[in-house]
Amino acid sequence: MDRTRAIDRLAGVLTDAGVRADWSLLGAAVRELGPQLQALGAGAAWSADERRALARLRAAHEGAQAAVAAASAQLQARMDDMLANKEGWMAYALAGELESGSTQR
Repeated sequence: MDRTRAIDRLAGVLTDAGVRADWSLLGAAVRELGPQLQALGAGAAWSADERRALARLRAAHEGAQAAVAAASAQLQARMDDMLANKEGWMAYALAGELESGSTQR
């Protein structure tokens, strides 16, 4: 097995999932990362090329982590905004119910 290609494939999945905000794929890839690396590391010592591939994998993991943090921050900001405007949202929803209720007779 070419460990460099396998490691680069793992990095590619992390990068792709983070860029596409595919949180299900990213979660699965991260869960599988440890066992896959253990299996790959069970062989001979890492070569220089393989260590460079591991560095690329680390960078891909950090990039995916940054994507998750950014998405989380965006979601938190939106939730904070909704909470701050809760009374307005409720009044808007209530007004819509009253208007639609009067036209359905």
